[in-house]
Amino acid sequence: MRQTWTDLTFVHWAVDPERVAPLMPLGVRPDVLDGRTYVGLIPFRMHRAGFGRGPAVPWLGDFLETNVRLYSVDDQGRHGVVFRSLESARLIVSLGARLAFATPYAWARMSLHREGDVLDYRTQRRWPSPRGAGGRLVVRRGARIVEPDALSVFLSARFGLHTRHVGRTWWVPNTHGPWPLHEAELLHLDDTLVAAAGLPGVVDAEPDSVLVAGPVRTDFGLPRLV
Repeated sequence: MRQTWTDLTFVHWAVDPERVAPLMPLGVRPDVLDGRTYVGLIPFRMHRAGFGRGPAVPWLGDFLETNVRLYSVDDQGRHGVVFRSLESARLIVSLGARLAFATPYAWARMSLHREGDVLDYRTQRRWPSPRGAGGRLVVRRGARIVEPDALSVFLSARFGLHTRHVGRTWWVPNTHGPWPLHEAELLHLDDTLVAAAGLPGVVDAEPDSVLVAGPVRTDFGLPRLV
């Protein structure tokens, strides 16, 4: 699969690795930086998604998404992310991804309004439960980051995902160029997705990192057993 991610915001909170370890697939542990791992809330626009070398899928290949994710590494040293939830504005995408890849997609009502450097994301889950989970996230994009620090690289340079499917744990590689990262100011956050993903109380604290990123194209490879 290939797709372009654009209009993306990274909001992250540092947590103790022991807190998220029970949420990892078998054979995978939390990835850490300076003894901490992170919980991410990441809204963005999926653009021109398609399969193999074929053309982008019309309509279904363009939609809004918001994911809650954790950071993972397996015994082979392969780093990735673990998705706790993925909201999609396309029902058929949510159903297909659940069946084919066992990723926890949900169908949601979503919108993105952009005015200058301010991005205003809204989402409300339709299916499955808890219905109504979601909220609103508003950020202001700042200056371009010329030399990202270690934390920004740790959070954004992820080249795979770990998932549990048919009784096995899989690592799915992906490739993409460096994110065009920008500083960002969080103007408003009202969220229940992180709590619904099994992490209550995380968003009550100020985030440890807020970034906005420009578009990047990514290609997913074939799954590999962990």
